[in-house]
Amino acid sequence: MFIYFSEEQARNRDFRGPDFFFVWGASHEPLRRYWVVWLEGGKYPNVIIELTSPKTTKEDHTTKKQVYEQVFRTPEYYCYDPFRELLEGWRLDNGHYQSIEPDPRGWLWCRQLQLWLGTWQGQWAGHQATWLRFYDSEGQLVLLPAEAQRQRAEAERQRAEVAEAELARLRAQLEARQGTER
Repeated sequence: MFIYFSEEQARNRDFRGPDFFFVWGASHEPLRRYWVVWLEGGKYPNVIIELTSPKTTKEDHTTKKQVYEQVFRTPEYYCYDPFRELLEGWRLDNGHYQSIEPDPRGWLWCRQLQLWLGTWQGQWAGHQATWLRFYDSEGQLVLLPAEAQRQRAEAERQRAEVAEAELARLRAQLEARQGTER
């Protein structure tokens, strides 16, 4: 989704389209095709993540970083290079971005979301790869909706199997008692 941050820049087609952004207090409704700052009460993103590539890394680290720091005043900005599996982050401090130090796993703490941002190796949408993912404060993977639904279905299946096994055990116990009483 593009972010339009001034009417003049919208006319000049000078806008930004981050790969991911989050705005505190933004409603999910109405559905938007783009984010227009002046129509959203002047709200800019609290967190921006760019997925870099050899073609975009220079702009992501210079032009975009400068706009996010000086115009948007976005509290946290992250760049992830999936080819080199390199994650970098900056936090706004006294009007300027300061590097966020990674923990021993290479993860970065996102204060705005109260989540870790780090890599995860696994399969998603039929592709085995290293993916950028969120983790909770305990280091547990934050599941995507489809993953959470699969996990709930699997837990329900396991509960049903346990219940069926217990029912079979009780039936066998009852039958054994009835056999000894005759």
